[in-house]
Amino acid sequence: MQQVSTRKRIWGWWFFDWASQPYHTLLVTFVFGPFFAAVATDHFIAQGLAGETAKAEAQTIWSLCLTVTGLMIGLGAPFMGALADISGRRRPWILAFSAMYVLGAAGLWFTDPGGSNLWWMLVSFGLGFIGAEFALIFVNAQLPSLAGRDDVGDVSGSGYAFGYLGGVLSLFIMLLLFVEQASGKTLIGLSPLFGLDPAAREGTRAVGPFTALWFALFMVPYFLWVREGRATGQRGTLGQAVALVVQSVKNLRHRVSLASYLGSSMLYRDALNGLYGFGGVYAKLVLGWQITLIGVFGIVAALAATVFCWLGGKADRRFGPKPVITVSILVLSLVCLTIVSMSRTQIYGIPLPEGSRLPDAVFFACGVLIGGFGGILQSASRSLMVRHTDPLKATESFGLYGLSGRATAFLAPALIGLATTVTGSARLGITPVIALFAAGLFLLFWVNGEGDQG
Repeated sequence: MQQVSTRKRIWGWWFFDWASQPYHTLLVTFVFGPFFAAVATDHFIAQGLAGETAKAEAQTIWSLCLTVTGLMIGLGAPFMGALADISGRRRPWILAFSAMYVLGAAGLWFTDPGGSNLWWMLVSFGLGFIGAEFALIFVNAQLPSLAGRDDVGDVSGSGYAFGYLGGVLSLFIMLLLFVEQASGKTLIGLSPLFGLDPAAREGTRAVGPFTALWFALFMVPYFLWVREGRATGQRGTLGQAVALVVQSVKNLRHRVSLASYLGSSMLYRDALNGLYGFGGVYAKLVLGWQITLIGVFGIVAALAATVFCWLGGKADRRFGPKPVITVSILVLSLVCLTIVSMSRTQIYGIPLPEGSRLPDAVFFACGVLIGGFGGILQSASRSLMVRHTDPLKATESFGLYGLSGRATAFLAPALIGLATTVTGSARLGITPVIALFAAGLFLLFWVNGEGDQG
């Protein structure tokens, strides 16, 4: 078989980020998430709920979906990783989860704008989301084989930057050619492409099939250029996988840095996922933005993430990942505080004139910081995990990393759902995210920035 150069392998690995990012950009945050919130809100209002109560209920069921999928991902990740390490094969797993991604995303086309199939659409979304997250764990486990210790942060940051650029382009295409405004036209005044019916919201619903097609097309370079090492010839059993994971967890008592890092990242990544999962929903329910404006907001945030991730990779290479993570958490905590302290009528308790556009401008600025420092946080976190990873157990290690990122993935959505229900406010429902960032920053104190590959 013809050898693939290291440069091509890295580019192939980056193409996974390019291919998979639209699930997060288009479906979780900027198009389908807000669309689902609007459909659910109208559905609950039609059932007799008051406006604010209907909005809170819509945010609650969205949080329930993210909670359940997060639990499934977190509990399954380390065991699947261990099975892959036993056999030495990751590609079959990536293929299977890629199929889940495509099927789940494509199924969102069938969303009823009247809200008759809300729960089925959450199932479809969840199927694709689980596929995307599981595939990411196996792809992340390939990072230690692509670059040395000093370069891994740069490679990780450039990968995230390339992925966010793909997210920007996909969002541009959806806004300009598909997503209809109240007028029935797209952002540039065109009818939705391919004769899609704006009255049935077919332009917006096309985000599902579009995301599925994008992923299938751009995964081709990944499968062509990213090669696996030689298989071990062993066929692992679930019992063996469980034993390996249990032993790995037991070993954490001897690895204070790794244990602290997994705990820290568990909390701050959960907080970040909460921001991503509810940012667009917040813009729709609290600020009353239309989907197209949320999409423009997404483009700004993703462009910021592209530039920031590239710069963050350079900072990681110079200063190491731990200082980069610390600064990112502090900035994102300030952003969260600003978001929960703002509404259409006031900011930090200061009254605003009726019709003021200041909240929109402030939230756009927050979007730049969320996209930029959120991307840096993910990239540097992946880099710091490599410094704690045994290359011979990479998938198992990143399975534990996936577990730490998803074992409490129910926590942010559940706390947001609880806070939203108790306060009756979609705005105040974001408050728990601040506490999660603070707890993650506290545990980071015991993490060795140079890593621990014991």
